[in-house]
Amino acid sequence: MTLTAVLLVVGGLLALVAGGEVLVRGASGVARALGLSPLVIGLTVVAVATSAPEMAVTVDAALTGSPGLALGNVVGSNIINVLLVLGVTALLVPIAVGRQLVRSDIPFMIGISALALVLALDGTITRVDGVVLVVAALAYLALATLLGLRHRSARASAGDGGRAPARRVVLDLLLVVVGVALLVMGAGWLVDGASDVARAWGVSDLVIGLTVVAIGTSLPELMTSLVAAVRQQRDMALGNIAGSCILNLGAVLGVAGLIAPDGVPVDPSAIAVDLPFMVAVALVLLPLAFTGAVISRWEGAVLVGYYVAYTTWLLLDAGSSAAVGPFSAAMLLLVVPITALWVAVLVGYELGKRRTPTP
Repeated sequence: MTLTAVLLVVGGLLALVAGGEVLVRGASGVARALGLSPLVIGLTVVAVATSAPEMAVTVDAALTGSPGLALGNVVGSNIINVLLVLGVTALLVPIAVGRQLVRSDIPFMIGISALALVLALDGTITRVDGVVLVVAALAYLALATLLGLRHRSARASAGDGGRAPARRVVLDLLLVVVGVALLVMGAGWLVDGASDVARAWGVSDLVIGLTVVAIGTSLPELMTSLVAAVRQQRDMALGNIAGSCILNLGAVLGVAGLIAPDGVPVDPSAIAVDLPFMVAVALVLLPLAFTGAVISRWEGAVLVGYYVAYTTWLLLDAGSSAAVGPFSAAMLLLVVPITALWVAVLVGYELGKRRTPTP
């Protein structure tokens, strides 16, 4: 079992790296051919593609009686997308933040995160809740597409409305399909191998979903964002993260609520800790993007640090460690107030700078 798990993990990582590279190449070509910005492609085509592993794992878990895994995968993936994926990407290359992200996409992500928390308060994501989430996802895709069409019209008016040859467009679409296939296959291999090891250690479905499976299904976002950042498609990198978070909650969790026989039960610990933490992470992203219109390397380091702290708490709690109490107290009494003060100072400084007239 150990050798098989190792081979699955290694093969999964290789497939993810290749899939991320191929997908970004194809999506960039599609963006050019359609006259759409890389940001819009990242928010729609790439986000849908990289959310495919979450959809496959969550739906399978909902249908096979592992509701903790289904919910944990979605919540954990969103936390990882912001803290780990965005953090690591910003550490590699500082990410410029476009106006559309600050004005519409990030607020939409915060809103749907809060909506998921409210719907989960009764202990179940029901079929009605699933309909609400799916409608929210469709509304978001419609909004992103509308903004993309407006952007294309503006570019065409400016004389930048060239089109790629049909053969090139077909090739780019083929690259997108191949990239998605590699990402889904690689994530599946990685999740299977890592989950076998985790279960052998006696870890619960919820914790596995929040950590091992969430990391595995978020690797497409990580690889795609890293490749996009390195290839100077930074709008696509952040658009992929924001779009994936929205679709994970709207489409993935919504569909799971629709098809699960009795809905998706929500563990009390997820209502008390994980879902509120997911909302808090989404809220932190807005002032980060707002200040300076860039997510810098040191801000990326802070995000990664928070992910390490959150994962440490999860593992301590899962192991019923005596250290979980002091660790939780330190997070609540020290780290959270410092973070709130830090965000307030950054926003205040940025607002003051924008109000000061330039000489």
